[in-house]
Amino acid sequence: MTEKQPYAVVQTYEEFEVRCYPSHVVAEVVVSASFEDAGPTAFRTLLDYISGQNLSASKVAMTAPVVQRRPEKISMTEPVEQRETGRGQYAVAFVLPATYTLDSAPVPTSPQVQLHERPATVSAVRGYRGRWTEASFDHHSRVLGRAIGVAGLTPAGPPRWARFDPPFVPWFLRRNEVVQDLRERA
Repeated sequence: MTEKQPYAVVQTYEEFEVRCYPSHVVAEVVVSASFEDAGPTAFRTLLDYISGQNLSASKVAMTAPVVQRRPEKISMTEPVEQRETGRGQYAVAFVLPATYTLDSAPVPTSPQVQLHERPATVSAVRGYRGRWTEASFDHHSRVLGRAIGVAGLTPAGPPRWARFDPPFVPWFLRRNEVVQDLRERA
């Protein structure tokens, strides 16, 4: 069974739930591809890293989800994940198992793979099933954005797209989430 990124549910709303994610380490690759092709393009390099192409030749357990970020130039402080680093370039990252720290994670042998520690976040999350398309992500992201506003919460940064299933799972069974970090209330 694939390890899932840990979190605690803080509050449940009709359209989403609020979760607290602890700080965690990711292995990240930057690729030049479309929004929908970035994940599959980066997958082989990241799979090689967790399969033992690292200095200690250690295998790292696969975790879920694989997270992808909407196009936007941002600093490297967010969770597997995709974000645009420049026009047509996306950073795709695998979340490493919770037992790893930045110091204990195997050192990549590929210069394409970079390790980063992501800080703890409080996030609004909307789950859905279906195809891995930008249109589907956009639709659920808009629904989540409206629901966050109605709940009186404030988004922080761009939303992420979390994918939980491998490509061989039929599209209608694929579990996806839109994850939107929130500003803490004062």
